[in-house]
Amino acid sequence: MANKRILKRKINYVCSELFSEVVAASYSIKADEENVKALLTSILVIHNDYIRRVSHVEPGMPATKFFKDLITQFNKQVSEIIDQISNIE
Repeated sequence: MANKRILKRKINYVCSELFSEVVAASYSIKADEENVKALLTSILVIHNDYIRRVSHVEPGMPATKFFKDLITQFNKQVSEIIDQISNIE
C-alpha cells in the first residue's frame, strides 16, 4: 500500500458502500429489524477496528507483512458481510 491515507480512504469507501447496501436492502425487502441493526453495527465495528489498526502498526512486525495481513483480513470480513446482506430476510 502506498500510504496509510489511501488505505483509510478505501476502508471508508467500502464500509460506507456496505452500510448503504444494507439500508437499501432493508427498505426493499422489509427485513427483520434486529438482523439489519446487527449488520449495521458489525459494519461500524469493522470500520472502526480497521481504521485504528492502520494507524498503529504492531511492534516487532514488519510493516509490509502487517499491512498485507490487514488487507487480507479486511477482505475476508467484507465478503462475510456481503454474504449476510444477500441472505437478509
